[in-house]
Amino acid sequence: MTKRKNLSRLLKCYLLITVASFLYGIGTAIFSDPNNIAPGGFTGVAIVLNRIVPFGTGAWFLILNIPILVLGTWKFGWHFICSTLYATGMISFFTDFIARYGKAFIVHDMVLASVFGGLMAGVSMAIIFQQGATSGGSDIIIKLLRLKYPHIKTGGLLFITDIFVIFFATLVIKDIPASLYAFITVFINGIALDKVLYGSDEAKLLFIISDRHASITRRLLKELDLGVTHVYGQGAFSGKDKKVIMCVVRMRISPQAQEIVKEEDPEAFMIITSATEIYGEGYKSYFDDKI
Repeated sequence: MTKRKNLSRLLKCYLLITVASFLYGIGTAIFSDPNNIAPGGFTGVAIVLNRIVPFGTGAWFLILNIPILVLGTWKFGWHFICSTLYATGMISFFTDFIARYGKAFIVHDMVLASVFGGLMAGVSMAIIFQQGATSGGSDIIIKLLRLKYPHIKTGGLLFITDIFVIFFATLVIKDIPASLYAFITVFINGIALDKVLYGSDEAKLLFIISDRHASITRRLLKELDLGVTHVYGQGAFSGKDKKVIMCVVRMRISPQAQEIVKEEDPEAFMIITSATEIYGEGYKSYFDDKI
């Protein structure tokens, strides 16, 4: 049963990588490449090199990734390298295949190309990252940087590296409008990536101080099925002991939790702050290997 379960998980992983690679190929071959939009990363470098030596954007993407994949093997192991190698190969294949046989679907509107090119790339990269792989290239470099700077989100790091690629593309292709649209592509790419990769984990952290802590706690547990923790504190001025309610609430039910507090005690002292990543039961596992 365990072997069958592992095989099923592996097949699902590679199926999702295949679908994501196809979406990535569409974003590059239909939207970005035909409009000289070099959207950062190794994809952007491959688009530029293909203008210098017409060898196929997908082929250049694969060539550029070879030394980086070797580095990834040394640092992250064989599971990572096999899935990343597969993703890189599929992206290379789909990009050149769609560029050759999908010319009738090419979008020449620069606004649509920049928006949907970034959206396709961001969503597909997030799906690949969720499978414990990357799309190669700068993604592996970013995974290395995340080991040293885990507090910085992937989308932010991608944006920084992509800026350098856009400047490089501007110098080679000499298409200023396309370079400006590339910034839009990169921006949307980063937003889409972070939303898919982290969005479901974004939540609010509530600290509630109230004399009616028992009724508030009871309703939070019963009506919203939240995990609630009591933290014992003491008022510095009054010297009175207080029970502080602490709970994490997903974004979509945060207004309901706040309403419960207001209904039970309009005088309650409530602090609400953002919780961008949460590990534990009901949220992410400590063993999830996101980039």
